[in-house]
Amino acid sequence: MKILVTGGTNGMGKGVAKVLSAFDDQIHEIILLGRSEELGEATIRELESSSGNKKLSFVLCDLAKLSDVRAAINEIQSKHTFLDCIFINAGLGYAAKRVETEDGMNPHFQVNYLSQFMLTLNLLNLLENSENGGRVIFNVTRGGEIFWDDIQMKNKWGFEKGIHQAMAAKRMFLVELHDLYKGVSGKKVSFIGFEISQTVWSNQINIIPVSMKIMATVMKFFGTFISIEKCGMIMAPLFTENQEVSLKKSGKFVTWKNNEFIRMKEEETLFSRELQDRLWNISLELCKDEKTTRIAERLHNYSK
Repeated sequence: MKILVTGGTNGMGKGVAKVLSAFDDQIHEIILLGRSEELGEATIRELESSSGNKKLSFVLCDLAKLSDVRAAINEIQSKHTFLDCIFINAGLGYAAKRVETEDGMNPHFQVNYLSQFMLTLNLLNLLENSENGGRVIFNVTRGGEIFWDDIQMKNKWGFEKGIHQAMAAKRMFLVELHDLYKGVSGKKVSFIGFEISQTVWSNQINIIPVSMKIMATVMKFFGTFISIEKCGMIMAPLFTENQEVSLKKSGKFVTWKNNEFIRMKEEETLFSRELQDRLWNISLELCKDEKTTRIAERLHNYSK
């Protein structure tokens, strides 16, 4: 399998990449996408050393810059004729105050959702070329709301609200992609949301305030957290299972419990086609990218 992992140099993304690079006798090709070339190269060296897998590469992309996203799309398209999977995982966590990206947006909305909306749409053709069954796995959590009148959160800012808004947007996006692809003849791609049942111990510990760090350390002692490697082991089947099994999960949110993937209860608002289309159109307007708009229009036309 050829797998693109956004946010592949830390946390869940690194855990998935680390496990999959050593999985099935190192047959999987892993492409890491991240914003630090130095950290990307260091992660590649680390994973090559631990797994023996030499089919690892890095794509430099700061998701807080739409110009970087366009460059990353062009690089991936020029180097690869297919992808078997994309792990939509990268995301900002704790933030001390509200800032704006160079594109004038709330970073949590842009990084955690919008840039990966754009990335996914532009790489669908590579997923359609997969002989193993293309799939997109979304790192999601339940809850959250979209602030329709204040998406950039100029009036309602809070880093937790920003994270949860992006999560709600990702879940709505994957449901709409699933519904659209049901109408695309001969092209099967699955779209699956996964929520980890325990918090993953990641580099976030290095940036949160001291009080939160102390609390997290105590929680780790009592087993609240799991390692990135454990997370990778839990998720690995989602990336490697056959197409038929993957398609049965498409459009759903799952978690790992009692040694099996189980379906989570969905929120009814996610299935409102009116709200899905509203978010879709807002996203296209914010991307301001003609190619992305053409892909989106074509996908909607296929489904009619």
